[in-house]
Amino acid sequence: MVYVGCYGQIVLYGGTGSPDLAAEIADNLGVPLCAREVITFANTNTFIRLGASVRGQDAFVVQTTSAPANDNLMELLIFIDTLKRASAGRITAVIPYLGYARSDKKDQPRVPITARLVADLIQTAGVDRYITLDLHSGQIQGFFGIPGDMITAFPLLADHMRQKDLRRAVVVAADLGFAKKARAFAEELSLPVAFVEKRRVDSTTEALTVIGDVKGRDAIIVDDEVDTAGTMCDTASALAEAGVRDIYSCFVHPILSANAAEMLREQPIKEIVTTNSVPIPEEKRLPNMSVISVSSLLSGVIERVHSGHSVGEMFDPYHGYS
Repeated sequence: MVYVGCYGQIVLYGGTGSPDLAAEIADNLGVPLCAREVITFANTNTFIRLGASVRGQDAFVVQTTSAPANDNLMELLIFIDTLKRASAGRITAVIPYLGYARSDKKDQPRVPITARLVADLIQTAGVDRYITLDLHSGQIQGFFGIPGDMITAFPLLADHMRQKDLRRAVVVAADLGFAKKARAFAEELSLPVAFVEKRRVDSTTEALTVIGDVKGRDAIIVDDEVDTAGTMCDTASALAEAGVRDIYSCFVHPILSANAAEMLREQPIKEIVTTNSVPIPEEKRLPNMSVISVSSLLSGVIERVHSGHSVGEMFDPYHGYS
């Protein structure tokens, strides 16, 4: 299907950070993934050349900014500048995972607020809109001075969990800062919610107390992302000690830095449910891992943005996640 709106046709590009996801989105939309060259010179500089004219068209570029974060972010900025200088009618950055989002406040002396810097860089490059998934903090939307859509993949995770017999389950927030979204997830599954109190000591995290009735229940641990897996593993261990039955782990962004996958492998987790917002290398795909594609979600948003229809209508039942 060819979509034509006030900004011309959809032209869809995929960066090197998330090529498979970009291809899935193109398939869902029924539009071709446009040709481009992304060249890294010997001096590590990035160069991008578009394969055809985009003059007056509605351009969407899909690029995650996960590891290598700096390379992927710089490629996104250059992609936006390339589209702007090629006279695209409108440019939308589709960023499944926004890197540096955890650096969203000045919580100690002499440190940056890098999430604001990244937002400024993306705007300065010339983007007109952005689409992203499950920001670490919703207030990061305020760092942008342009329209955008922060959407959630938690309904996809809830749909997956709904297929199981979880009548005796409890949803557990791996972090008290995630309590609101955990409560929304629990309400969607008609389940109670519990929390794990933790204390940060220097750069490490120590899980301390399980707050709530979990003994003899199945536990569904929820979080927005798993990076080093320290919090997730501590939570799983605390729940096992508290007498839960089966443990499930649900999170949107599988960052899985360093040996995170191996740490998760050693935990008593029956199933790890995540998405492809970040590419997962084959060596980090565990036997008990279910990866849910966000391509239909993102393609639906792209279609609505292009046609000028409400994106919020897709998520009206899920405002508790914002």
